[in-house]
Amino acid sequence: MLQFKLVLLGDSSVGKSSIVNRFVKDSFDEFRESTIGAAFLSQTVTIKDSDANGNEAQEVTVKFEIWDTAGQERYKSLAPMYYRNANAALVVYDITQADSLEKARSWVQELKNKVDDDSLVIYLVGNKIDLATDDDKDKREVEENVAKTYAEENGLLFSEVSAKNGQGIQQVFRSIAEKLYDIRKKQDATNNININSSAQRGNGPVDIHLQRPSTNDSTSCCS
Repeated sequence: MLQFKLVLLGDSSVGKSSIVNRFVKDSFDEFRESTIGAAFLSQTVTIKDSDANGNEAQEVTVKFEIWDTAGQERYKSLAPMYYRNANAALVVYDITQADSLEKARSWVQELKNKVDDDSLVIYLVGNKIDLATDDDKDKREVEENVAKTYAEENGLLFSEVSAKNGQGIQQVFRSIAEKLYDIRKKQDATNNININSSAQRGNGPVDIHLQRPSTNDSTSCCS
């Protein structure tokens, strides 16, 4: 098993906690309270490994240690404590709120300026596509092509999702797992390490040590 630290960043009420809750528990709460400080959750995904010829070799289990941060401005100073040593960051905006994309851009810029790690995977996610259906297109304030172009120009993964109905949620985390696994394989190849054969020889699961920052919210509930 591979273990990675993932942090969620974004403005308040964009649905960060709803995305995590859909991923971890496959449920949605319409009236979830705002996160205080940060909440911690974990979940695993299974991906397919492939050999040098592109043939599927075996299944690989990836465990995410997830820090869901509060979006309110008064908690912004705490964010570095949670994204420090992260392997991936999910930066979320609300497609019905143009200002939330601007906030997402500022988070991306902060990550690029303060996280000295070229292997950090940043995924830009537009949430609440369920609110902008063909019958109600006027609710959309952020066009998909605008956010997608920004993501491409900045080397980010990108997709639009709905935490409410689950559309695209699993694929987001699966894509992150596949990207992180690919990065880890390349790093291990450079160091002549086979992460799969190591576990098969009985050395136990391959693990990435994660620092878990403390939070004032002992209940670790999310919104």
